[in-house]
Amino acid sequence: MSIHVERVTKLYGSQKALDEVSFSVGSGEVVGFLGPNGAGKSTMMKILTCYLPPSSGRAEVCGHDTGRDSLAVRRQVGYLPEHNPLYLELYVREYLGLMAGIHGLRNSAGRVKDMIDRVGLGREQHKRIGQLSKGYRQRVGLAQAMIHDPQVLILDEPTSGLDPNQLVEVRELIRNIGRSRTVLLSTHIMQEVEAICDRVIIIDQGRIVADDKATTLRGRSMDRAMLEVEFDRAVSADLLGRVAGVAHVKPLDGRRWIVAHELDHDIRPAVFRFAVEQGLQVLGMQRSERGLEEVFKELTGR
Repeated sequence: MSIHVERVTKLYGSQKALDEVSFSVGSGEVVGFLGPNGAGKSTMMKILTCYLPPSSGRAEVCGHDTGRDSLAVRRQVGYLPEHNPLYLELYVREYLGLMAGIHGLRNSAGRVKDMIDRVGLGREQHKRIGQLSKGYRQRVGLAQAMIHDPQVLILDEPTSGLDPNQLVEVRELIRNIGRSRTVLLSTHIMQEVEAICDRVIIIDQGRIVADDKATTLRGRSMDRAMLEVEFDRAVSADLLGRVAGVAHVKPLDGRRWIVAHELDHDIRPAVFRFAVEQGLQVLGMQRSERGLEEVFKELTGR
């Protein structure tokens, strides 16, 4: 296993940030590590990168204990924290050369060139980091995290604050990295998890509440089916909610609705009858899958 965490607890005084957390991540997996603010995600990542010791339990990276063999762990881990710490006055190539030197790499110039090519910094390599857009600064952060060729990458909110074009570029970069590395990725963006991750771990109040594939999680504990309906004009929520078999309704706008109903009950005929009685036309009707965001809210009690 690239990452193995066994009954890790972390206390800050009387506050318990992690409560006997256990999980493993295999080689080549891209795992989304999700949770509300204050759930313990960053604390767990800091333990895995040897920034913090656990209060109890143990964590291993590539077979090395984070407490007893932290230098060996750091050689195997690349870390991009949420607030990407960069020397803004340095040039891109200069900064990556500095990082290569810190890691004691022999062919540092060749490695810097390889990383610049890999993360797409060729046109920006002679600029100061402070002149770069946030998207390119994130690329610099990823390059420094990978400069020493680690087996495990730990990325804390790697796409925070990026525009849609930058999001696509950085997601594709992470996907490519994940083909040959283990990646543990923290984010609040559910679409990002579904686009990048093989597996999802959800933590809440210091405890793991789910650990499975995203597709499996979407079907977990689902006791309602969802139907998306569009009428030709606005409809009252009170009237639509009275249709036989409807559990509850959620407006997408005045004319489009998500209608929840029992799994074993087809309410489409009743919705059509309702439309006829109200003098409405049904412009569209399709089953709607529950998104990962709804599952996240359910599991974290939000």
